[in-house]
Amino acid sequence: MTMRILVVAHNHPDLHPGGTEIFSHDLFREFRSRPGIETLFLAATNRIHREPRPGTSFQTVTEAPDEVVLWGGHFDHFYLSQTDTYGVVPHLEKLLEEFRPDVVHIHHILLLGVEFIAIVRRVVPDARIVMTLHDYYAICAHDGLMMRTRGRERCNEASPNRCNACFPDISADRFLLRERYLKTLFTQVDRFIAPSDFIKERFIAWGLPASQIDIVFNGRPAVPSAAHRPSGDGRRPVFGYFGNLNPWKGASVLLKACRHLIAEKAEGFELRLHGGAPFQAESFVAEIDTLVRETEPHVVRLGAYRRDEIPVLMAAVDWVVVPSIWWENAPLVIQEAFHHRRPVIVSDIGGMAEAVRDGVNGLHVRPDDPAALARMMKRAMETPGIWETLVDGINPPPTITEVADRHLDLYRNIDATARAA
Repeated sequence: MTMRILVVAHNHPDLHPGGTEIFSHDLFREFRSRPGIETLFLAATNRIHREPRPGTSFQTVTEAPDEVVLWGGHFDHFYLSQTDTYGVVPHLEKLLEEFRPDVVHIHHILLLGVEFIAIVRRVVPDARIVMTLHDYYAICAHDGLMMRTRGRERCNEASPNRCNACFPDISADRFLLRERYLKTLFTQVDRFIAPSDFIKERFIAWGLPASQIDIVFNGRPAVPSAAHRPSGDGRRPVFGYFGNLNPWKGASVLLKACRHLIAEKAEGFELRLHGGAPFQAESFVAEIDTLVRETEPHVVRLGAYRRDEIPVLMAAVDWVVVPSIWWENAPLVIQEAFHHRRPVIVSDIGGMAEAVRDGVNGLHVRPDDPAALARMMKRAMETPGIWETLVDGINPPPTITEVADRHLDLYRNIDATARAA
């Protein structure tokens, strides 16, 4: 019997290659390859990536007939709500009526609208609804960062009064309404998936039942692993940063750490900086430009990259540095590094500290501390045998095939237990 699975994300990786978009699309493509499964990928986008087209809310990205994009430009970011009920809702209803999914797996509600959960439950009441908790958008109105709006303080919990302190123009009552609204719609989700223990604990603290959240780690497609860079003298002084440049990913912290190393006359090190800075404030872009100029030629800025370029880019580095200052959940860059057997230097917070074991397959460093990061990078390239020890401690990340199997088991388990109840 054919199982129909609707995979839903907040953008298409061809338009915005973020971690959630990439993973959800990988999962969709793995489902597509399986006998007995019919799948459809539904992404949402807005004017940043696409202009609306008259007559329909749907667009195509590729020539594939099973990948569609919903233009969701009318969206309330505070309530995570789709405001274009006249234009969008009838089209979503029609899609659900025609595809008749057995499983709707939501990877994000951004641009689509949290009301989509209720639409699914109404139009296809027997469908199993699964939602992966990729970030903290439901908990935090500050773009899901769980960072205070003043300074660079990480936020440990959300409450109406605490959120009002971050946004004084929004009353605590409105934050309470936002929380109640989201939680009410979340009660219609059958199962939640957390890619890390850390994010599971955050959502339990927010109020989701622990019994409804399953841990399923993200996975990646199998590709050949990049060879290690030759090292004649045994030193491993080449570091790599992979990912978009923004204030929360810690690129400026890493560049300031390089400035410390230069001031201390550290010899022979190199940072290869991979990633663009799309949609960032001019002040941030100017800061990065200045820091790169100050640290050349030790820093080589290589810009944005395609996913299929990662093996070649990874072959040129010894270490991968993930210096984020916010509570990352499960960065795909760590899985990429481990697949290519590169130890990771990572901020010792959130899902990063969970994925990387200090002294086993990588090194932990205090977040948002350029001097501490510089000391750790110096230790990494000057301590004999440390790189080899950490490489030996790396276990390969799950493949997308293994992760898809785990998802399918979970879907079927819902069919046998929760939906029957």
